Amino acid sequence: MARLFRSSDPAAATTAPPLPSPLPDLGVALSAADLRATAYELLVAASRATGAKPLTYIPQAATAAAKMKGAFGLGPSPSSTGGTAAVLELVRARMGVTEQADARIRRALLRVAAGQLGTPADSMVWPLEFVQKCKASDFLDPLEYEAWQTRNFKLLEAGLLVHPLVPLKKSSISAKIMRQIIHEAYDGKLETGRNSESMIRLRNAVVSLACRSLDETSDECHWADGFPLNLHIYKMLVEACFDVDEGSVVQEIDETMELLKKTWPIFGVNQMLHNLYFTWALFNHFVMLGQVNSNDLFCATENLLVEVAKDAKITKDPDYCDVLGSTLSSIMGWTEKRLLGYHETFNTGNIYSLQYIVSIGISAAKILVENQDTSYENHSGVKGDIDVMRSRIETYIHSSLRSAFAQTMEEGASKRSSRNRMPALSFLAKKTSDLAIKEKNVYSPILKKWHPLAAGVAVATLHACFGNELKQFTAGLTELTPDTVQVLKAADKLEKDLIHIAIEDSMDIAGGKSLVKQMPPYEAGTVMANLVKAWVKEQIDKLKGCADQKLEQETWNPVDNNSDSFAPSSVDMLQLIEETFDAFFELSIPMHSTLLSDLTAGLDKCLHYYVSKVKSGCGKYIVKTVLLHNNIGDFILN
Repeated sequence: MARLFRSSDPAAATTAPPLPSPLPDLGVALSAADLRATAYELLVAASRATGAKPLTYIPQAATAAAKMKGAFGLGPSPSSTGGTAAVLELVRARMGVTEQADARIRRALLRVAAGQLGTPADSMVWPLEFVQKCKASDFLDPLEYEAWQTRNFKLLEAGLLVHPLVPLKKSSISAKIMRQIIHEAYDGKLETGRNSESMIRLRNAVVSLACRSLDETSDECHWADGFPLNLHIYKMLVEACFDVDEGSVVQEIDETMELLKKTWPIFGVNQMLHNLYFTWALFNHFVMLGQVNSNDLFCATENLLVEVAKDAKITKDPDYCDVLGSTLSSIMGWTEKRLLGYHETFNTGNIYSLQYIVSIGISAAKILVENQDTSYENHSGVKGDIDVMRSRIETYIHSSLRSAFAQTMEEGASKRSSRNRMPALSFLAKKTSDLAIKEKNVYSPILKKWHPLAAGVAVATLHACFGNELKQFTAGLTELTPDTVQVLKAADKLEKDLIHIAIEDSMDIAGGKSLVKQMPPYEAGTVMANLVKAWVKEQIDKLKGCADQKLEQETWNPVDNNSDSFAPSSVDMLQLIEETFDAFFELSIPMHSTLLSDLTAGLDKCLHYYVSKVKSGCGKYIVKTVLLHNNIGDFILN
């Protein structure tokens, strides 16, 4: 048996469940096993491996399959010289079809060929042919034969009644007859002998329903190419392109692809539908492998998405558009679930896979926009592509960083203890800065491929997040405290760090300056200055009130002849002033030099007020009080 393409890393085994199929439900109770068995039967029938002239594999140049092998980096496979039969045997094993079942299929095909010599495979209604050509004696187990018959009747129901290529008319007599016969078959009341009356009626009804055309100008036979039955069966063949155990692409991908193409006339599948569904299959296995050692699947998915984009522009087929929309929406749904919170999804251990998922998500988004938004035609081309890319990246950045910021807030609240006296917003400012640095060093270098201002967008997002918290904090401020000062200083530092990253990221890039302008300043310095001025006024008013109180309580009746003595209120005033200065410098604000003059001017006015009061109530002590004022003035100046 030819070697399958497998990863050498055991960790590459399937680690995630498959995604839901993008195809609509069949509406008929056909299991995956039923569809898989049918797919293999039709594959053998299409290859005519048992006919008088068995097919020989002939490589086809310039096909999507050939491009696929190049994307996987695979060389010629050992089975290339073995012909169709060798590849078909590999496919049989991968699809889980037993040798006994394969032999039964081939015997049935020989019987069909004897009675339908020269009839193309795509012109036969194969479930009907198998029901008539296979006997109970072909099966070891009567229950297996019964299940096999039931499957074929369900296929006839799905292909000709539920999902016909040509819509049925309500008055169709053939459809009524067929429904009746199929119900009899389900109830076990149908005589399946070749020449029985029921089988003759069934054949006539089937032929009448199958041999119709959309334009009613020909009698082409259509059985399995009704949407979505055709793709439900075909997807089982597509799975044969992947190794059962590893989930990676098989070595014989080109040969398997050529074999699958033999079934296209039966299913009504063309290159565009194949490209679309195989893209889905590749992506699905990329997901199931957990993106571990799946670069080959990523590259192949990317290559086929390019083909899908071309196909989507040249077709308006409603069935194709339905599958296109559901397939791309499913791909985007999976990618965006991770990209909208990429900080939680990706870390330094798996950051390499971020570029893969972004690339696939962006490619799918561009195709969807082009084919679902008619206004996009006005923006088609390079500029349109850039708009889509940047819009999606900005959405990812905004969402992920907002979530990361919120999580940082929660973690900060839970980790802070009585020992950590750092104010909550100061702690948050530090963590926000750390988040910005991580974004710049880890995520932005990858996201810049699609958005040159990725880091700038990120820090602008963080700037807005912290700004909202700071705005709520400052809105309720009525007094200046050491904790308040610490918060405002941390906010000011954070803002400078964020702006520095934004400017550094946008250097020589159009639009960079406007991004910085979109970051409204925190004005932490202005808030601090206003609070200090209010604090100074409060201290001056308090000192003035103390002066009035002290003077009212003081008795101006000196009995001491000591010329150096002076009123007790003067000493109290000096202590209050000293305490005011100490409190001012304990604030540890960065603008002491600019606000000190406001404080000294206020204290000077207060002292003038005190001296004037002393003059009016203290005769012989006037000189000493003035001397005290001068001493205090020297203290202020020093």
